[in-house]
Amino acid sequence: MRRRSSSTADGVLARVVPVIVALALCAVVLAAVTGGQEPLAAESALLPDLDQELPRDLEITRSGGGARRHYRLGFASAVRNVGDGPLIVSGRRDRPANETMTADQLIERDGSPMAVVEGVGRLRYTRSPGHEHWHLLGFERYELRRPGRRGALVTDHKTGFCLGDRYRVRGLRHPARPGRARYTGRCGLGDTARLRLVEGISVGYGDDYPANLEGQFLPLTGLAAGRYVLVHRVNVGRQLRESDYGNNASSLLLRLGWRAGVPRLRVLGRCPGSARCF
Repeated sequence: MRRRSSSTADGVLARVVPVIVALALCAVVLAAVTGGQEPLAAESALLPDLDQELPRDLEITRSGGGARRHYRLGFASAVRNVGDGPLIVSGRRDRPANETMTADQLIERDGSPMAVVEGVGRLRYTRSPGHEHWHLLGFERYELRRPGRRGALVTDHKTGFCLGDRYRVRGLRHPARPGRARYTGRCGLGDTARLRLVEGISVGYGDDYPANLEGQFLPLTGLAAGRYVLVHRVNVGRQLRESDYGNNASSLLLRLGWRAGVPRLRVLGRCPGSARCF
């Protein structure tokens, strides 16, 4: 048998070693994405599908008086789960001194243990009059923009969401919908020392917030008269795993006018499933 020269052997190693390193890096990345468990398989993962509903119950409110009058647009928002599996968010922290919990997503799988997607967000304990508990930050965002333009003129200061099965989705028949609401807790109300927390939205249920509660509003003072698009969007950064991201935004086309310094609003169009509304 003829021996391979040292130069040939070195060439083979030069080609093989990078491949081995690349495979090792892929394994590390997959372990981080799934929390050390096996990668999600499309045929087994029962993913949620967060469907952003249209803004509703528009209210204009005023604060202050005289030259210090400020107006804002309040609205109700709602997100429903129409997917194949529940949205489950699990919060964790090592000690109460940490101000926030790391949020992981738990994903049910057909015939397999749950998968864990680590670090999909943060949970913070939020206090406000008559309303305090652990909120998932950045779950849903609101903005006003001009039609046909990308940049937002006004954005919200929402403090987050306490996820739960707050209402049953009508007209949806899905075998994965539980017979009754499962996530009905109050997200650790009063428990500021909590180290673990689970909240979520079951299939066939939704979570909603009424107008003007916990940042459910946008300022109107300083905006010129004209047409605006009010956009509600869930899972903006797509940190949460879903089966479909195409229904994560809904919007209203509005006409804003001012009369004697008081704003007037009229709804010109409704655009479910879209951030664009002309």
